[in-house]
Formats: sequence, C-alpha cells, structure tokens
Amino acid sequence: MTTLILKLDAALVWLDQFLPFELRAGGRLFSAATGFMFLTLASNLLRRKRLAWLLVVGLLVVSIISHLLKGLDIEEAVLSGVLLGQLLLMRSVFTAQSDRPSIGQGTRVLIGSLLFTLAYGTAGFFFLDREYAQTFSLGEALGQTLALFFTGNADLQPTTRLGRFFVNSVYIIGAVTLFYALWLLLRPVLFRSSAATAERQQAKTMVEQYGRSSLARFALLSDKSYYFSPSGQSVVAYVPKGRGAIALGDPIGPATDRKEAIAGFQQFCAHNDWYPSFYQTLPDDLDLYKAQGFQIAKIGEEAVVDLHQFTLEGKAGRKLRAPVNKLAKQGGNVQFYQPPIAADLLKTLRTISDEWLSHVNGSEKQFSLGWFDNEYIGDCEVATVETAAGEVVAFANIVSEYQVNDITIDLMRHKADVDRGTMDVLFVSMFQHFKAAGYDGFNLGLSALSGVGTRPDAPRLEKGLHYLSEHLERFYSFQGLHEYKDKFHPRWEPRYLVYPNLVALPAVVAALIRADSGDRLLDYFKPGD
Repeated sequence: MTTLILKLDAALVWLDQFLPFELRAGGRLFSAATGFMFLTLASNLLRRKRLAWLLVVGLLVVSIISHLLKGLDIEEAVLSGVLLGQLLLMRSVFTAQSDRPSIGQGTRVLIGSLLFTLAYGTAGFFFLDREYAQTFSLGEALGQTLALFFTGNADLQPTTRLGRFFVNSVYIIGAVTLFYALWLLLRPVLFRSSAATAERQQAKTMVEQYGRSSLARFALLSDKSYYFSPSGQSVVAYVPKGRGAIALGDPIGPATDRKEAIAGFQQFCAHNDWYPSFYQTLPDDLDLYKAQGFQIAKIGEEAVVDLHQFTLEGKAGRKLRAPVNKLAKQGGNVQFYQPPIAADLLKTLRTISDEWLSHVNGSEKQFSLGWFDNEYIGDCEVATVETAAGEVVAFANIVSEYQVNDITIDLMRHKADVDRGTMDVLFVSMFQHFKAAGYDGFNLGLSALSGVGTRPDAPRLEKGLHYLSEHLERFYSFQGLHEYKDKFHPRWEPRYLVYPNLVALPAVVAALIRADSGDRLLDYFKPGD
C-alpha cells in the first residue's frame, strides 16, 4: 500500500510537469483551474477510481504526441511514457466505479461546455477586438480561444478593463463547467433502486434465523439495501448516502461467517467508491473490525430491563406504583392487540402519531427506528393506554429480537394532553405483560452518548463526543433520556460506531444523518423518536 501511495504521489508531480499545458505562460485563473483539475484527478487516483485512471491515461497519450510534434522533445515524451507505463501496469488497482448515469450526464456537460465556451470566446474576440492591441478575423478569434486553454494568454494584449474582464470570463466559464463535468464523472455510485423482492425474502430468512439484536427487525424495513456475503450465509443491511454506506448493526449470519461478511462488505463499498461503516454494533466482534483496519467509537448504551428481576414491590417500585394505581382508579387500562391490527385502530393510532409529531415539532426518523407505516405497524403487536370511555391516549408498537429472548419497543407516542405518568404506566404494563409471556428482557433502545468518554483512558474522539453532549444538553436532553430509562433499573450494554478512519468520519456522519432523517437534514435538528 505504501508503494502505491508513493507512486500516486509521483503521478501528481509528473501530471503537472509533463501534460501539454504550459501553465507558466498562462494567466493566474488558468493556472489555478488547471492545477485544481490535476489535484482532482490525483485525489481520485488515490481513491482508485477507474475513470480517473482512464482520463489520466488519455491525457498522457496526448502529452506524448504533443511533446514529439512540438520539436521532437524526446526527454519529456519519454518521462511521460514512463508514467503511462506505470499506470498501465497498475491498471488492476483502479477498480472503484463511478456512477454510470452521472458519467453520461457528465460527458454531455463536458461536450456542451466545451462547445459553448468555444463559441462564447470566438464571438467575444471577434466582436470585441477593439479592446485588444490586435484585431481578429473569425478564424483568428477561434484560434485565440483555443490558445487560452492550451498555451495561455502571453501573446494576448488587452488594452481596456473590458478586454481583461472578457479573458477572465472565458476562463471562469470554462473552469466552472469543467469542474461540474469532472464532479459528475467522478462521483461515487448513487443507489437509485430499492432491494428486489427476492433479496428482501432472502434477508428476512437470515434475520429470522440469526437476528440477535434490537435492530434485527429494522433491517427488514423498506429503506434498507442488502449485501450478501460471498458464502451467501450472511447479510448486511445498509443505506448508501453520498460517499458513506451505513450498515445497521453487525452482519447478520453465523458467527463463523462474520469475518468474511465484514471483509466482503468492505470490498463491495470500495468498488462503489463508498466509505463502509457499521452503526450500533455489539461489543462481541470489535476485534474482527479492528483486524480489517476499522476504527471503533462508543456512541452510547442500550437499556435492557431484566424482566425476571422487575417488580413494583418495595421501595424501588414505589414511584412506579402511583401512576399505575391512578389510572386504575380512573377506570383506564392498558390493552394489547395482536397483529394484524384492525384498520379502525390503525386510523386512531395514526391520528395520535400525527398529533405527537406536531407537538414535538419533529418528523419521522428512519434507519435505526421504524416509522408510522400502516403495513409495518399493522404487522406488530401494539400496546395502548385507554381511558374508562375506551379512548386511546397513548400507544407503542413492539418487535421481537428473534434469536434473543428479549422484546424491543419502537414508536412511543401519545396525545398532547395526557396525564403525567401515562407513559410510565404503559412501560410498567408492557414489562408485566411480556414477563408473563416468558420473555427474559425488555430493550428500551439506545441512550445516545450515554457512558461515552467518561473513562480516563477513553479515545480522544469519545472524549470529544462527551464534551459535545454536555454542550448540546440544552437542545437534546441526553442526560434526561438516560435518567428516565434508568428509573426502570436496566442493565446498560455498550454500542459502537465502526468506521474506516478519521478522514472518512465526516462523510460517514453525514451519511448517517441523511439515513436517519430520510435526507430531511433540517428535521434532524428537531426532537424526534
């Protein structure tokens, strides 16, 4: 890998030295634009982009021909040929793909921009020749426009401010359209289609057989795409956004296949020019991720109530008994509805959900949570808090964890005017209900940034997250959420973000935000689930 980087660094130097653009003779805008193009191509070579390799190879061929034609400049032609030869020998390294539809669009933009700039420059020099020391025929105006981009403007002598402005405007128009075309040509693969029905069925079979976390059910929601390990035994549920591909939890499959699944997903993402990452992983396989070169950051803790130990008796349950007794005296109760949920009840729950979202000024989240969808909610067990008159004032939907004998809560929503303690009653009733049903634990979900960066030996990134959480407490009640869950006396289990390196982290975080908010970036900064 070190040899590759050194060779690519050398490629950047040689690109600047031997491509047929005489930068020293050109204007500053031309030099800056061309230099930026070289940097863009070099950075994409480091990303192992196949199209960047093709573009550089093409430019080097032009360079060799140009050096030979301009006076048999053998030395520079040979050096360009050496670079060309090295890139040809390394062609198998450049496997990262660009987005195919964007390549077509970028090619059209590139051709269109070149034609427009050529026409713009030719017309300008022809009609504005009085602004320069020389006059231009139509052919000479065309030649001068070409000369701006291939030999600079050393022979061009503007005599007025307008003449200088026009030359710069040609550079700017050409540079902007060229940069846009390069961005389209070299952008990572964009995912435009959802998983096929057969893939979803295959993923469902694997999740039901091997799902072992509170996120397993959410891996089957419609926002997920799927990568299947080379052996076909494991699945990674992920969402690609920009340059980040965010996997939900660990690969789902047999433990013996997990290393292969992680390495395979890493290679799959590299082929698509994505940064791979895993969100809310369990602590079990951290060594496997580290062995593949990933870095680890703790992002919070999940609260899991031990249903065998849960009780309302004694001093520990005193604060929870009061709201339960109050609802009972008022004639209210908690009801449990098995799927499929009736259409009338779904309509009622939808009304409560919409009111709750409006009250908290939030929007539906995705990725690591479910959202109110009739098909999804209708397929879940639902618990409701109802008044003596039978009015539903709060609800929650519950999902199983498949291979772990725990139950997990997802949406928790209520009317704006419910009595304080209503949600406590709902939780207590669910604990009692699922304890009687034989479950071992009840997962209350992730408490973000809980326990992060508190240890003296914590990594700097985690300490930074801890510092950030303290200063964002006025906007996000991280501590308040932790304290609310803690009153049910759960055990706290750590969860992690697995990411490639610090350079990739901003793209990974941006992808995570977009996946969570469904690209509604502004809504991300509002309270939600």
